Amino acid sequence: MCLLALCAAALSPLLSCQHARGGAIGSRKLVILGIDGLDPDLLTKFMAEGKMPNFARLATQGSFRRLTTSIPPQSPVAWSNLITGMNAGGHGIFDFIHRDPKTFQLYFSTSRVEGPKHSFHLGSWVIPLGSGTAEQLRHGKAFWEILDEQSVPNYVYRIPANFPPIAAKGKTLSGMGTPDLRGTYGTFTFYTDDPTAAVGAVEGGEVVQIDVKNNRVATNLIGPDNVFRKNSPPSTEPFTVDVDPLEPVARIGVQDQQFVLKEGEWSGWVSVEFQLMPVFGNLIGNVKGICRFYLKQTHPRFQLYVSPINIDPENPALPISTPSSYSRALAKQIGEFHTQGIAEDTKALTDGVLDDKEYLEQARTVLAEHRRAFDAEFPKFHQGLFFFYFSSLDLNAHMMWRLTDPQSPTYDAELAAQYGTALEGFYEQIDQVLGEVMPKVDDNTTLVVLSDHGFAPYRHSFNLNTWLLNNGYIARKEGASGDASEPFADVDWSRTRAYGLGLNGLYLNVRGREREGIVEPGAQADALLREIRQKLLEVRDPKDGSQVITRIDLASEAYQGPYARTGPDALVGYNRGYRAGWKTILGAFPAEVLEDNTNAWSGDHCIDFTKVPGVLLSNRKIEAQAPALTDIAPTILSEFGIAKTKDMMGQSVFQPR
Repeated sequence: MCLLALCAAALSPLLSCQHARGGAIGSRKLVILGIDGLDPDLLTKFMAEGKMPNFARLATQGSFRRLTTSIPPQSPVAWSNLITGMNAGGHGIFDFIHRDPKTFQLYFSTSRVEGPKHSFHLGSWVIPLGSGTAEQLRHGKAFWEILDEQSVPNYVYRIPANFPPIAAKGKTLSGMGTPDLRGTYGTFTFYTDDPTAAVGAVEGGEVVQIDVKNNRVATNLIGPDNVFRKNSPPSTEPFTVDVDPLEPVARIGVQDQQFVLKEGEWSGWVSVEFQLMPVFGNLIGNVKGICRFYLKQTHPRFQLYVSPINIDPENPALPISTPSSYSRALAKQIGEFHTQGIAEDTKALTDGVLDDKEYLEQARTVLAEHRRAFDAEFPKFHQGLFFFYFSSLDLNAHMMWRLTDPQSPTYDAELAAQYGTALEGFYEQIDQVLGEVMPKVDDNTTLVVLSDHGFAPYRHSFNLNTWLLNNGYIARKEGASGDASEPFADVDWSRTRAYGLGLNGLYLNVRGREREGIVEPGAQADALLREIRQKLLEVRDPKDGSQVITRIDLASEAYQGPYARTGPDALVGYNRGYRAGWKTILGAFPAEVLEDNTNAWSGDHCIDFTKVPGVLLSNRKIEAQAPALTDIAPTILSEFGIAKTKDMMGQSVFQPR
């Protein structure tokens, strides 16, 4: 039993159970900076180069360890490990993407938003009976729920895998997993009169063809699906753009707002209200969102980017904070801000709608918002737990890695000269945040800085489903197209034994579990998994002989808990430089097993978990030599003299082992 737990159990020796650096349990404070994607190798490099002096000081005065990440090392899995102290077998989050084995319907793993279950029709209108629901799909008790039970004050800002936010006494704001107003992870809109533009849906967005008539554009913002209308068409709200015939400037009008933008200029947040049911007006039919406009070009072609429409923090259409008034209060204090869980618009960059300069402007705005929130909230912290999450290192490592990696298929020397230090700049900003915290840490405060995983180059894609097809584990119907858009299109399940889904998942087509399963559970399934594992570990890149897959973990060995058998049967761990291909993730069959990754998304971590550890730093001595994410929840509880729950796997990192 940990020292603090013993102190809680035996009041008589309380004074002797004070922290070695002073302070009784009741006055203890714990500050955690959760930095998504903070890589130990880059951190070590930047500290050695003098670019992160505050991290260097913390590592010298306290402790610095590599932090074992989750299996697989995906953000929703990793943060769920941290939140609950359990692995995916306990909390049930295995990937960004899950499937219903009976229908093969794919869905986001961490939450589900549904409309009312019952309604009646009145002409073209659909009248709901009751309200819709937003459901969190992560299982297990969060560490701040336990702190609440023990009356320990706590503040948790934007921690991933907490949408909708669970009931809490403290202030919380949901993070990764929070949708935009359209219910997606982020859908931008790009308006242009370019006749050569590919109009329609693109990955992460929509391209809309417009006409400029008499120097005016009249078009629509695209909002959430209107569930009050038959077939739920997207709601729209009109807006206009008056283009100056000579100067690179335009006036934009949205509802009762007008503003002027120059070419290359971003608007602030613009509020928009979508009218879903005019009969009842504001009573039940309207929803509010916020978006930003970027005037990319006025002449010779018109180009206007509109960000994903975020849930308005001042008038949230879905629950995003506890108490529900907190998002409103924060917006009034720091201004409107991104509520969408993945705020950096990486898809606009990969689609070529934004270039590197424009994307970085948007990404820096996200970090500036987070820093404003931090500067507003941290001075209010006086007791208990303060947890603050930053996304910028993760999303910008995904997008900017190619400009630091001459071996990347998308490396561009000219762009690297301009933006090759952009990622380093984000690291330096996080160091500045730590520099704000350290002078305010007293003898009664434990400071922890951690990340969920590290990073690696993503140069080549491995198309797992194509490999399974070529090796006889998947069968397709006669005449099947090579690369259909529908997941698992034309698969003959009566002859299919295994399939890939998500970034690391390998599933068997198990009888009694999958809709048309043929593999008998037990000995037959175990033998098939061992066979596929052996063959995948033997795959080599024909260009240089590199091992493509370095590790495959069987779920039966990697997971413990009630949900251990509800996810993938095995987790494919790729070597550095490789990752599952973009299309195979969603059940498609590209022609080649191995392809160069030509996407701007050029850094990744969804690989062999041993190759992308996170980091753990503290002002205290970390006794654990190989700490893991599942140790963090027990560590938090132990700091306040609270015993971990029986389901938690780890123990405090400050305890001798």
